Amino acid sequence: MLLRNLLSEITMKRLITVTVLLLGLSMRAALAVTPEEILDDPALEERARQLSAGLRCLVCQNQSIDDSDAALAKDLRVLVRERLVAGDTDKQVLDFVVSRYGEFVLLRPTFSTQNAVLWVTPVVVLLLGGFFAFGYVRNRPAIAASQISEDEAQRIAKILDDGDQSKG
Repeated sequence: MLLRNLLSEITMKRLITVTVLLLGLSMRAALAVTPEEILDDPALEERARQLSAGLRCLVCQNQSIDDSDAALAKDLRVLVRERLVAGDTDKQVLDFVVSRYGEFVLLRPTFSTQNAVLWVTPVVVLLLGGFFAFGYVRNRPAIAASQISEDEAQRIAKILDDGDQSKG
């Protein structure tokens, strides 16, 4: 009974710890957008959140500008909101930001002829490597029994016989 209570207490502590950590992580994104950035119009704010979730922080590089606390990310969030308030469509806002910072700012880059090489190269390299490996394994010279001298064959047989005798 004591062991059961102890395990229950440990499990509860872990559950509370995990819950607090998850809440902390989810709050981090909410804390990146400061109150003065939030638009009064909930529809525009939702559009701004969707757009900024797809834009890369140029300082952090693996975070969206919505998740980043960097000053440049804040500037980009403000820029997105200003463009939306000015009446730009989502596409116009993204086109403006991409024209200013390049396609790298998009967390999900578009597939175009300019970056097709980047998308296709890993697949081509993998396929070529597979073909070369398959060809090498298939065409490598096998050691034929005729290439082994009689003396070598006898030594191999003796080694194998000695191994069999030591097991038995």
